[in-house]
Amino acid sequence: MDSALLAAFFQGGTVRDVECLFPDISGYPRGKVMPARSFAQGAELRIAQAISMQAITGEYSYDPVFPDADPDILLVPDYSTLKRIPWSTVPRAFAIHDCVQLDGHLCPFAPRSLLKKVLSRYQALGLTPVVAPEIEFYLVDANTDPAVPYRSPVSKSGRAEQGQSAFSMNMLNELAPFWDEFHGAIDALGINGDTWIHEMGQSQYEINLVHGDPLALADQAFMFKYAAKEIAIRHGLNAIFMAKPIAGQPGSSMHLHQSVVDAEGNNIFSHEDGSDSERFYHYIGGLQRYLPDLMLLFAPNINSFRRYIAGSQAPINLSWGVDNRTTGLRVPLSRPAARRVENRIAGADANPYLMIAASLAAGLAGIEEKIQPSRPETGSAYEGSHDLAPTFHAALTQMRHSESARRLLGDEFVQGFVSVKEIEFNSYLSEIGAWERRFLGPQS
Repeated sequence: MDSALLAAFFQGGTVRDVECLFPDISGYPRGKVMPARSFAQGAELRIAQAISMQAITGEYSYDPVFPDADPDILLVPDYSTLKRIPWSTVPRAFAIHDCVQLDGHLCPFAPRSLLKKVLSRYQALGLTPVVAPEIEFYLVDANTDPAVPYRSPVSKSGRAEQGQSAFSMNMLNELAPFWDEFHGAIDALGINGDTWIHEMGQSQYEINLVHGDPLALADQAFMFKYAAKEIAIRHGLNAIFMAKPIAGQPGSSMHLHQSVVDAEGNNIFSHEDGSDSERFYHYIGGLQRYLPDLMLLFAPNINSFRRYIAGSQAPINLSWGVDNRTTGLRVPLSRPAARRVENRIAGADANPYLMIAASLAAGLAGIEEKIQPSRPETGSAYEGSHDLAPTFHAALTQMRHSESARRLLGDEFVQGFVSVKEIEFNSYLSEIGAWERRFLGPQS
């Protein structure tokens, strides 16, 4: 954004503050609020480097990969993300920022940095990836006690949803006040929603985003979650992006459609005659070989692994197939120009920047190394083995010791990421849950 456009945005003094945001490793918005006048004048903004790698518990790692001094980094705005905040009670805007070290290099621990680095590898080869996320989430009653399960909200009919409402237009309209405000908000934020549906679970919904530039789509997914949570609160609801928030109900995913185009805009997954290209197969081969070591980026929390159950439309392995929803890697039927791979591994709790970066890095490695995929699955992939890490700790251990993860994503990022996840795992182990009290207490 040039200086004239920036001045026009703030003309008249109607915007009081600017939220200077960046996504931390969990995809949570962090940053500082700055007076609009200072932001418009390009005032320098700094924050401690460690904030980008804060654990979900609020703790920080003391792994040696992090400098003891915890130096400052600069928050540098991406002016293309500068938007008025639709839900703010005062005139306020926000802008997504990059975390930049004082020497001018991107902070290696920041998720947006990682995605930019992966995209630069494509750019060096004259290639451009194209992605489209599908985001699922639940709308539930306000929940003030974490010991109490989430409940479906009472809607305008006076009743809470009881199920059997997949793709129901009636149930999609039951929470119209929320949806009306939310739809207006994402339009104002430039989030390009495609289709909206009621998903399989009670009060579970899915929104598909229109395909485009991976960094722009990661920004949109980040803003989408932020907006959904804020507007839900305004309506006495909670928007929940946990992978498995309610026992007995379907999990929530964040599927990622991905393709690659060359400098002329041609999809490299197809030949001129419409047949599949070798690079298409190599891309799938790269996903199959490298995603297992990167599983923690697609399933970043203890709860994430409750989603991977055979027969649940969540994958248990990385088999691939054409129009086959039992596989971890699905190839939708499409015309050649739209040939793409759908990665069905990620949960809704994944950080969009990290899961897009991991998937694109693995696919590109497959192209560069000419990795051949397995034969396509034509039956049920659930009859195959459960090849994905079955637990959080298994995924953490696999990533910690993975040479390929460090090669694809950078040693500093991987070391920092797993050290933070170790903190979260230890925090989980220190808490006793309801299942243990219910079944072990009376028996011990």
